[in-house]
Amino acid sequence: MIYFITGGQRSGKSSYAQKLALQLTGSPVFVATSRVWDDDHKDRIERHKKDRDDRWTTIEEEKYLSDIDLKNKVAVIDCITLWLTNFFVDNQFDVEITLNEAKNELDALSRKDSTLIIVSNEIGMGLHAETAAGRKFTDLQGWTNQYIAALAEKVFLMVSGIPVQIK
Repeated sequence: MIYFITGGQRSGKSSYAQKLALQLTGSPVFVATSRVWDDDHKDRIERHKKDRDDRWTTIEEEKYLSDIDLKNKVAVIDCITLWLTNFFVDNQFDVEITLNEAKNELDALSRKDSTLIIVSNEIGMGLHAETAAGRKFTDLQGWTNQYIAALAEKVFLMVSGIPVQIK
């Protein structure tokens, strides 16, 4: 089962994903995909860690999510935007290579016998990116979100802290 939760920055995606996971199991897994890019980002990661209590098992994996043993587990994967950034940077901003690698990894992940709650961002709903790399990434994120939404049984758009089921 795949739940896909998407929305804008600070829309309540992570909080909703964590609440959903705790409704489904008493011992969820949190898969953190982010690299530490700077001090501000490090502070954000620490705030997120404080949101989770001892019921949670945290696994940090920047790219190869399908290598994680999630058999018969409920896992929150937070977040696809940062995960995709890792591939994009490592592939020197090549959209085609990154999209193919992401799809392959998502396909392998979707075949696991687990419940996945995947969190992502809708970054294409705001201002037009100023840089060529930013515009490429916005396209890449949109295509990746569409791919995940097609794989998912349930899709939620978070709006001002309110989950709106769209699939």
